[in-house]
Amino acid sequence: MEVDTAAAAAAGVPSRAERKALEKAKIVQRENERNAFKMRGPGKGVSSVKAVTGNEWFRQVARIMKKAEGARTAEESRALLRHRDAVEELRRRQVRSAVLKRKQEEVCDDSEVLRTKVAQLAEAVKQAQHLVVYTGAGISTAASIPDYRGPNGVWTQLQKGQAVCSSDLGKAEPTVTHMCIKMLHKENLVKHVVSQNCDGLHLRSGLPRHALSELHGNMFIEVCTSCTPAREYVRMFDVTERTSLHRHGTGRRCSHCAGDLRDTIVHFGERGTLEQPLNWRGASEAAERADVILCLGSSLKVLKKYACLWCMNRPAKRRPKLYIVNLQWTPKDDLATLKINGKCDDVMNLLMEDLDIQVPLYNKAEDPIFSLATPLRLEEEHSHSRSLIAPPAGQEDCSPDTQGLATDEPVQGGWFGRGYSKGRKKKKAP
Repeated sequence: MEVDTAAAAAAGVPSRAERKALEKAKIVQRENERNAFKMRGPGKGVSSVKAVTGNEWFRQVARIMKKAEGARTAEESRALLRHRDAVEELRRRQVRSAVLKRKQEEVCDDSEVLRTKVAQLAEAVKQAQHLVVYTGAGISTAASIPDYRGPNGVWTQLQKGQAVCSSDLGKAEPTVTHMCIKMLHKENLVKHVVSQNCDGLHLRSGLPRHALSELHGNMFIEVCTSCTPAREYVRMFDVTERTSLHRHGTGRRCSHCAGDLRDTIVHFGERGTLEQPLNWRGASEAAERADVILCLGSSLKVLKKYACLWCMNRPAKRRPKLYIVNLQWTPKDDLATLKINGKCDDVMNLLMEDLDIQVPLYNKAEDPIFSLATPLRLEEEHSHSRSLIAPPAGQEDCSPDTQGLATDEPVQGGWFGRGYSKGRKKKKAP
């Protein structure tokens, strides 16, 4: 090694340490330049632009750039020439902002284009040997559950500083898309469903548990991890009322070992370790065997990070064909065989029509949650204040607390409620 280093030095080639030092110096220089134009003032002799420093000066340059060239004074034009680095930085920001805005826009294909694209998707579904479906929040918006990154999404509203309206998720029911997916699985056209959603609507649609991976958990399921294997308790209400990031205890106890029960939700920044309902094994095995992947209503900004779902270790030609249905841009669009810009329910209705499969309606009397749910014990009747899923007419609720302690207060806490609490923080009194 010493001989190689000496030979490199003799040949005038910088060593690894020297190259790293040079790269670090360049990074520091760029940072210094960026900070310099933020702190630089306009100099003497410029009366139309106030002599300011820091971010205020940066804003002054931005205001000048918003004017048409013909509307700028000579002094303003000279100020821009003297601060070309600030101008270039602002132009880069404008380009990035325009690109981001374009990606957030919802685009819908016209009816003729939509039908043509759905016909292509139908042909792919028929020919697929192992079709896997990935779903996101977009398939549940028809059930009045907001998505995250849409124009009215939870994160979009919070980034704008707006409060998020309350929503009783327990009243949501499976959408047309949920029922179509269930039917496609029944017809053996879909082999597995991988969902980012915590709303439990895939389970309630009648999709078998073994064919479902709920990567981020299920709001109706709490578990005892003290039992081996972990013991599940399906409830008739949202169990996440008291839970949040790194705090998963629901306040109830296991009826077998008296261990603390916890929710199954995987928050941003957490790593899911539960075998069920996450079912990572089922998801990775399905992805490994997939020849077609259909993504419905997902921005894919989270799913793209799960390399095992995309077979990225294979050559591009051997990866599954990718079909995307979403109103907004996704980071996988360029890799997709087909991108359909449309609402999930509209697309799935057309797809089922092309496949000549009748779309089943959601029937509450057949909702599996009523047979899967574990009744609360007598001492647990008042352990929650969330609304219960209303049972079908003439069928008794499996929980002794048929009314719960539901109120009209906005939803707080839990996997979805954390967004509400963030958006509703009260300002401190001066």
